[in-house]
Amino acid sequence: MEKKLKQDPINLVKVVLFGPESTGKTTLSRQLARYYHTVWAPEFAREYLQKKWNNERKTCESEDLIPIAIGQMKLENKLAKRADKILICDTDLLETKVYSQEFYGGFVDEKLDKAANENKYDLYLLTYIDTPWEEDDLRDRPEQRLEMFNAFETALKKHNRPYILLKGDRETRLKEATTAINKIIKEKEDLYSFSSIL
Repeated sequence: MEKKLKQDPINLVKVVLFGPESTGKTTLSRQLARYYHTVWAPEFAREYLQKKWNNERKTCESEDLIPIAIGQMKLENKLAKRADKILICDTDLLETKVYSQEFYGGFVDEKLDKAANENKYDLYLLTYIDTPWEEDDLRDRPEQRLEMFNAFETALKKHNRPYILLKGDRETRLKEATTAINKIIKEKEDLYSFSSIL
């Protein structure tokens, strides 16, 4: 696998927020990072595509996906070194793969496909579409939220990823997420902690 798409080895609990646009992933990422006194890896695609929109008035094209995937992994690997026992990821390459399949007629670059299959996470938090749609420059397909949600859940099942479904308000989602994450933390030993090397 291309090295730039690979996770650096580090003993952390890695949690991914996973699901369609405008389902509260970034909000919950921030909440979880605060709760666990750690860092979260934002979605690189948003910054990348916002610049593209501002400069060229163009949206995402299939050739953008590998630069986005490389940027995401660079960000994740950098922030992993600053995490305390747990790293919250606002997305991962499996999510990029789902978007590629859904938006580009089933096309997935083989390097992206390989990396999405090989990079590993401890838990996926699948966010349901029971949140209000918030319009911005980048979001589209508000009328296809259920289809997109189904595509994300199908990908988790197909790739045999550990996940829980989160519905309801912010407090409910946070409580269910932390309950699941705490179980994983208890099972792991010698977790990396940035604070312990300071």
